[in-house]
Amino acid sequence: MFFKKEKNKNEEPEKLSEVVDNHVKDEQTPPDNGSLNKQELEEKIIQGLKTCYDPEIPVDIFELGLIYEIRIDNDANVNIKMTLTSPACPVAGSLPGEVEMKIKSIAGVKNVNIELVWNPPWDRDMMSDVAKVELGMY
Repeated sequence: MFFKKEKNKNEEPEKLSEVVDNHVKDEQTPPDNGSLNKQELEEKIIQGLKTCYDPEIPVDIFELGLIYEIRIDNDANVNIKMTLTSPACPVAGSLPGEVEMKIKSIAGVKNVNIELVWNPPWDRDMMSDVAKVELGMY
């Protein structure tokens, strides 16, 4: 869901040993003081999203599965693809703006772009287990 890596069609798949070596190298290389820590910023963004609620459902939009993708570029610009429970959702005009404002308020975020998408359409299977328990669906 997050930080999808686009694969070049002509690119040969990496060998497992190369993947492991690169992963270990990344973990051992400390970030520069001025560099962007995307993982840390993504965690802050998710925490911000967990403060946004559909007023008709007592579960945050992240656990509801309304957030399809979070992308953070090297300049700390954030692009979020999200949906709503239905196109006729009463908060269609306000929720994307609320999400944008909350994410913009996070330290380190430069710009925010919210893209409201309808494909794939949201359904209950997109909810996390946390949301299903909260709503008594287990």
